[in-house]
Amino acid sequence: MSDLPNDPIGAAWLAQAYQLLPIGRLPVHSQIAGRRATQISDGGRMESYPEAMRLPSKPAAHLQFHLRHEVPHLQFLSRLFAKTGPAFVQAWIDAEPTGQYARRAAFLYEWLTENTLQVPERIGGNYVHAIDDTKLVAASPDCIVKVPRWRINNNLPGTRYFCPTIVKTDSTMQAMALDIPQLFQNLTDEFGEDLLQRAAVWMTLRESKASFAIEGEADRASRIERFADVMARRTGQGGSPLSDAALAQLQGEILGRRTTITHFGVRQSPVFVGETVRYQDVVHYVAPPADDVVAMLEGLRVFLERTQGQSPVMRSAVAAFGFVYIHPLADGNGRVHRFLINDILRRDGAVPEPVILPVSAVITDDSAQRRNYDCVLDEISKPLMQEAREHITFTSRRTTYPDGVVSNFEFNGNEQLRPVWRYLDLSPHVLYLSNIVKHTLTEQMREQSRYLRNHGRARQALKEIVEMPDQQADRVLRSIEQNNGALSNALVKQMPILSEPGVWAEIVEAVSQVFLERRPLDSHILDRYQPSRPAGRDS
Repeated sequence: MSDLPNDPIGAAWLAQAYQLLPIGRLPVHSQIAGRRATQISDGGRMESYPEAMRLPSKPAAHLQFHLRHEVPHLQFLSRLFAKTGPAFVQAWIDAEPTGQYARRAAFLYEWLTENTLQVPERIGGNYVHAIDDTKLVAASPDCIVKVPRWRINNNLPGTRYFCPTIVKTDSTMQAMALDIPQLFQNLTDEFGEDLLQRAAVWMTLRESKASFAIEGEADRASRIERFADVMARRTGQGGSPLSDAALAQLQGEILGRRTTITHFGVRQSPVFVGETVRYQDVVHYVAPPADDVVAMLEGLRVFLERTQGQSPVMRSAVAAFGFVYIHPLADGNGRVHRFLINDILRRDGAVPEPVILPVSAVITDDSAQRRNYDCVLDEISKPLMQEAREHITFTSRRTTYPDGVVSNFEFNGNEQLRPVWRYLDLSPHVLYLSNIVKHTLTEQMREQSRYLRNHGRARQALKEIVEMPDQQADRVLRSIEQNNGALSNALVKQMPILSEPGVWAEIVEAVSQVFLERRPLDSHILDRYQPSRPAGRDS
């Protein structure tokens, strides 16, 4: 319990009294320390209060302090109620049947545990929100449900089976306020709508290639093109992609027919994320049991339904990272995770059709960004694994599950980890994705749009010197790129006019003038960006 303050109050007191720390970190620790002070470090907050704020050693007093002054922590409360049982909450609501915090505690107890309390005859008081929407992301006003039983407005954004939380700090509020349409409009003003529309084809393929690079499979051309096709056709289209039927179709299109998976859709097998090192399995993350997945996906779908109209980048982060932590598929989770980023942004009207933001490209192009991606996943996986490791077994017996997965992995810690899986704190993930989207729109897409604009200008400059179809002009530009301005024999055989005195030098000079600020293009991607290019090498 060394992470707790020396003289705690609120949630920290409850954690100490019941020997119960959250798996992860409480966003706020409170203590008695002589004078009122706030200290923020490493994303956490320590609140110090004078002696006059000392509370009696009763759980109800400290739970009321937690609900009133701290950030309600659903994972911690779920584990607290499981350990304490209903007695102290029942005694509290019996003593204060009109108290707003007693009624909140009673509602949250029932909501988190699915157990029932006795409602006092004298229950009363004005309706109050279950959670403080100035501290946590809550349901949008039109989606709040009145609960007459406790005179509570249920403004929780998800369900008891999956309700991720986002703490409203200055940083997360700024991240959620990212104005994606305005950033995209800035690009449109600079480059024009036509060029951005043409660049959308290239960006879709770029995103697909980068998505595979994150998984260490960037050289699988057919799989890259198949995923790019799925991104182009399915982003923002149809109903929710989170139903079993929609996921099965999406997974089937992503994986193709040649797969060992015998059942598309929600997995029917246990799963972990890890790697094999010297023939030893190393586990980085254990996913929820297969029996929990349908209810958790429904909770994620409800979250997106109940937060309609709120920050697209927040909703996109919750959809994508919530999905990857649920890990509902036997294969293809990473690709669907990255698909969902663009899918939600499109559905929320933040990014227009047919543009695909190459967010994966931003992650893979910069080693620091890739480390940040791994670090943000570790925000959940590392503390979870500290609790999970002792419950993992690799047996000598391999089991074949109904979805075709063959595994000797067994895990018996589901009860301990359910509160973590259900009530993820995705605040760091919102910060991360907001930064990635901003970088994508202000740097990555600007660079690539500038290059594509210059490519068009270079093509026109080249055709001022030698008349040729666009396809041949693009072939010449690729050859200049690949051969550092030297004239290749292959190109001379195809277009003998290029070897006439002065012609090639004039072409190279004209192209160089266009690309004064050159950035090497991924030539293999440009090859595919030109759909009518005849087969054959250019150099």
